[in-house]
Amino acid sequence: MIHPTTIIDPSAKIGKNFKAGPFCYVGPHVIVGNDVELKSHVVLEGHTTLGNCNTIYPFATIGHIPQDKKYSGETTYLEIGDDNIIREYVTMQPGTATDNKLTKIGNRGLFMVGTHIAHDCVIGNDVIFANHATLAGHVVVEDNVIIGGLSAVHQFVRIGAHAMIGGMSGVEQDVIPYGIVIGERARLSGLNLVGLKRRGFSQKSISALREAYRTLFTPETAEKASTFQERLSQIKKEKSEIPEIESLINFIQGESHRNLCMPKG
Repeated sequence: MIHPTTIIDPSAKIGKNFKAGPFCYVGPHVIVGNDVELKSHVVLEGHTTLGNCNTIYPFATIGHIPQDKKYSGETTYLEIGDDNIIREYVTMQPGTATDNKLTKIGNRGLFMVGTHIAHDCVIGNDVIFANHATLAGHVVVEDNVIIGGLSAVHQFVRIGAHAMIGGMSGVEQDVIPYGIVIGERARLSGLNLVGLKRRGFSQKSISALREAYRTLFTPETAEKASTFQERLSQIKKEKSEIPEIESLINFIQGESHRNLCMPKG
């Protein structure tokens, strides 16, 4: 199941049921799991570990050195989980010594045409990156995030679980879990209610998230507490026993290099 034009370095470690179409290349430090398919013209380079049941489409380049001038040839790593679909022209790069030397990608992701995952990013499970979605370095994307086409995410931004980034958005600040952001310079525009319903969240949880969002971000409720931190404290007292609210609070209070993405005005 390996085309004769494909080159696999003898030092590479290849799992069972490996398939590779024409003109693929697998470098010497690559580790490939079971049931992986490279359609054609795929490059796997560097210290890259690829899990089971991944499918990679033509002209994807996985594991080449980071696009970072601080990188000086040190050994760094790229880890990709299981059951991912990596479409044409996707690029994924390893970490750098300025962070944990690791770029890590979870399971069951769909990375559409032209997606770019830069150095030191950490990507969760069940994500969808639409065409030409781009991450700068050190970005964290949690589980079940959708990033719209032609969007770009600034370095060190965190995107919380179940959030959605609208197409053609420039994301410069952290995005809360369950939120939606849109715009050339993206602003928070509400909760990802459609996504929450599709993923089976209870009405109780959705209602609690809506109430928490109004308390934190809607101007007419701001008079209940004079500062954002006071409004956050109010939510902690009233709703922290709900898991989704707890995750929202933990995200907002988590360590970050960026401010929170806020609604316009």
